[in-house]
Amino acid sequence: MEFLDDSLYPENQQPLVIQVAPYGPQYQPSCSSDIPVSMKDQVQKAVDCWNAGATVLHVHVREEDGKGSKRFSKFNEMLQRLRDAVPDMVLQVGGSISFAPEDEGSAAKWLDHDTRHMLADLRPAPDQVTIAINSSQMNITEMLTADDIAGTLLERPEYYKAYTNMVVDATPQFFVEHLKRLSAAKIQPHFMLGHVHQLETVERLVRKGLYTGPLVLNYVAIGGGAAGFHPHDLIEFVRRTPPGSVLTIESAMRAVAPMNAIAIALGLHVRVGIEDNLWGRKGERMTSVQQIEQAVRQARELGREVATGKQAREIYKIGEWYGSADETVAQLGLAPNRKPGQIGFTVPGLA
Repeated sequence: MEFLDDSLYPENQQPLVIQVAPYGPQYQPSCSSDIPVSMKDQVQKAVDCWNAGATVLHVHVREEDGKGSKRFSKFNEMLQRLRDAVPDMVLQVGGSISFAPEDEGSAAKWLDHDTRHMLADLRPAPDQVTIAINSSQMNITEMLTADDIAGTLLERPEYYKAYTNMVVDATPQFFVEHLKRLSAAKIQPHFMLGHVHQLETVERLVRKGLYTGPLVLNYVAIGGGAAGFHPHDLIEFVRRTPPGSVLTIESAMRAVAPMNAIAIALGLHVRVGIEDNLWGRKGERMTSVQQIEQAVRQARELGREVATGKQAREIYKIGEWYGSADETVAQLGLAPNRKPGQIGFTVPGLA
């Protein structure tokens, strides 16, 4: 991204899009009093987050027993209820879900990747589905302290071990086909990237015409295979991100607030919610709504406006698609692809 002399002035920055992840699928209801379980409460949580200032909702679904749902029908029900309750909110389904067969007769028909590709078949369709690029370790415990996991199931050795050894399965065989299916369904992929080398892969996909749409992404600073909390890594990722992209900063636990403060000052966007963070001050729990309210205060202190639902859709370019690799490259502000016989450096804006 390019920064001019006046880029830090809030009047020259986009309104702040606050993305919220309030469902905390890695936790159980016993871990936090802020985890909604019933369908009614899950929808009400979305309404509360919207009223507090969030305009993008990261969606996961629970069953009535509190466990994370893998039922396709349950997600469809949730999406319909959310469309009715928060019609102007951008609905973003977490792409880590693998749907499970709801009856024994269908089990033999499902292949491993098919259970994830079904995200493109959700109805009503979400606005976005998150997608990881390139398989990697996702050890979410690596940077956590005893204070971070206090009172959660991660205090139990078997859960801690499981999350320590978690791996993101995102090979080209998966993500190329997944992007194809999401694009066909007019569902925007929201790229979840942990470092610049994953960003490089996305740029190659764009240049080859394997993805032709807006580049909307999260910088995922959670450690253990993704970036950590080092500000230099954050700034380098921002520098390497194409200027026509939309970048949200995602972090973990008590690093969320300072990382978001940097993001807000730079004119980027933020993510909050108990999926990422349970804490305010050390030892004090903080709800998803309280985290949204904190981000709103941070923005106001810097003089930056908070996006409305309509503005968030415009900033995220929901519903926008491009006709070719060259058009996508141009829209993202990248240097054009090299033409046959062309030598030297290519320059953005010059065909």
